[in-house]
Amino acid sequence: MYALYIKEVRSFLNSLIGYITIVIFLLAIGLFMWVFSGSENVFEMKISTLNSLFFNAPLIFMFIIPAITMRSFAEEKRTGTIELLLTKPLTDTQIVLAKYLAGFSLIFIALLPTWVYYVSIYLMGDPVGNIDNGGTLGGYIGLYLIGAVFVAIGTFCSACTKNQVIAFLFALVLSFLFYHGFEHLGSYSWWGTWDGAIQSIGIQQHFTALQNGLLDTRDLSYFISLILIFLVITRLVLKSRKW
Repeated sequence: MYALYIKEVRSFLNSLIGYITIVIFLLAIGLFMWVFSGSENVFEMKISTLNSLFFNAPLIFMFIIPAITMRSFAEEKRTGTIELLLTKPLTDTQIVLAKYLAGFSLIFIALLPTWVYYVSIYLMGDPVGNIDNGGTLGGYIGLYLIGAVFVAIGTFCSACTKNQVIAFLFALVLSFLFYHGFEHLGSYSWWGTWDGAIQSIGIQQHFTALQNGLLDTRDLSYFISLILIFLVITRLVLKSRKW
């Protein structure tokens, strides 16, 4: 499993996709936070906060993570190397985990440089250090968990088809549904007392709680459960070849 994980990570880093993904992510976040005028601009907010990062990063994730994961299994199926992969002394679970962890590693690396933004805003505070450290830590935990969920979704979508474009679009739609869709659906009055339950299926409610510095086990359990569900479904899709 470790050998396959390293192979997948190297395939990202030996091609332009890994570097382009990281550069696009950091460039987009930097522009929204420091350059573009608007409510998300750090200088115009006039408060020491990383809310701009926590607002924009998930939206950018919705596009770059499907682009990263779309080739995980789809490319293997298209080229026929999936059969060679499946003959290796690895279980379906190990194959899924190796590809999943490789994708998540790239997102983990992409988020690391954004800690420079935290240091900058920390020093810009009046007085220095006037920033909600609890909310910042919770926000970062939330971002890593959102990235982990989107990678799980993308890995599942890639396992469902050999067409990378379809895998990308499928992952984009599912990611949008879980991040924005359920939150929006739950806002309609026709649900009655079920509106809160519908919204709790989505990511935003749980992410907002983390941003407020509330590390509730229910929110953490939600993210972990969602990741496991998509990884288990991915394994079932992979296993279906034997049916």
